[in-house]
Amino acid sequence: MSRGGLYSYNWAARNPDKVVCVYADAPVLDVRSWPGGKGKSNGSPGDWEKFKKDYGYTTEEETLSFKNNPLDQVAALVNGKFPMLHVVGDADDVVPVDENTALFEQKIKALGGTITVIHKPGIGHHPHSLANPEPIVDFILTAVKSKR
Repeated sequence: MSRGGLYSYNWAARNPDKVVCVYADAPVLDVRSWPGGKGKSNGSPGDWEKFKKDYGYTTEEETLSFKNNPLDQVAALVNGKFPMLHVVGDADDVVPVDENTALFEQKIKALGGTITVIHKPGIGHHPHSLANPEPIVDFILTAVKSKR
């Protein structure tokens, strides 16, 4: 969920043989969007500074050149041949859909990958998940069964 999208997808890109599917809820897919706040989101200034420090960036320009976002890993993810499911709130102003999942979905589909996006109209970043988790459970069970 949320910033976990960065970790989950980057791990999946490097370990596709260990992935059956990916379910992500309001995932961050570009650090410039969050925590950077370089688009529609206000971001998280403290997390942005921590990110810069963790990666050894000293200037804003260096940081903005970061190329290890899930949006940058699309080819590797599609080559993994696993399905992906996102649940997003269409009114999310923390991790805006158009800067994250919408771009990701376009890139995944353009390369022939499989992604389904469930939109929650009028919902922001929270609450995560769905009131009825059945579509998520069905997605995971179907992926596991097809991998056997």
